[in-house]
Amino acid sequence: QVQLVESGGGLVQPGGSLRLSCAASGSIFSIMAWYRQAPGKQRELVAGITSDGTTNYAASVKGRFTISRDIAKNTVYLQMSSLKPDDTAVYYCNAEIRRGWPYPPLDYWGQGTQVTVSS
Repeated sequence: QVQLVESGGGLVQPGGSLRLSCAASGSIFSIMAWYRQAPGKQRELVAGITSDGTTNYAASVKGRFTISRDIAKNTVYLQMSSLKPDDTAVYYCNAEIRRGWPYPPLDYWGQGTQVTVSS
């Protein structure tokens, strides 16, 4: 059974830092990513990382956030720095298993962790 357990959210002042962790179990994943959803907004991709370490970032967080992955621990991290009030959202861990054509990928989500950036 696949499980994604997030931790590390909380309240931080503007300009501060937080590190989110997502511990996965039950499978090895092709891609792991962080999404976020602010009140009244759609869920958006923050950052993703493949099994070979290739990363991509939303333009709004590039240069401030860093995604990394510990394959041995099956854990993905999101180091967030220079946080802004606009970064306030529920952050969700996502993990994908790609099975190859013609099978669609399998998609899994964590329960979410709140990040609030406020003075």
